[in-house]
Amino acid sequence: KAVYRKKFTRPKLIEFLATCPATTIAMEACGGSHFMARKLEELGHSPKLISPQFVRPFVKSNKNDFVDAEAICEAASRPSMRFVQPRTESQQAMRALHRVRESLVQDKVKTT
Repeated sequence: KAVYRKKFTRPKLIEFLATCPATTIAMEACGGSHFMARKLEELGHSPKLISPQFVRPFVKSNKNDFVDAEAICEAASRPSMRFVQPRTESQQAMRALHRVRESLVQDKVKTT
């Protein structure tokens, strides 16, 4: 069940959640969600990341932040929902390194 219907910047959200009792927080998995999940764990919350492809079927009207939040809430409440494991900093760094390497390999192939 959605508890708040407010918009926050990332720093203000972390500040706000630091004052809240520990709870489950569901969010769509994206580039910044792994950082946010780590921060939430530090604050004692239980973050749940959901792949966007599993949230999409629950969006019932035009896309906006509040509709997305309701869809994420609905998706997270399903017992069969599969959640994404938040990546550690080292995992994210390794993925970035692999992407850079792949880009360099592609550039080298183009020039030879």
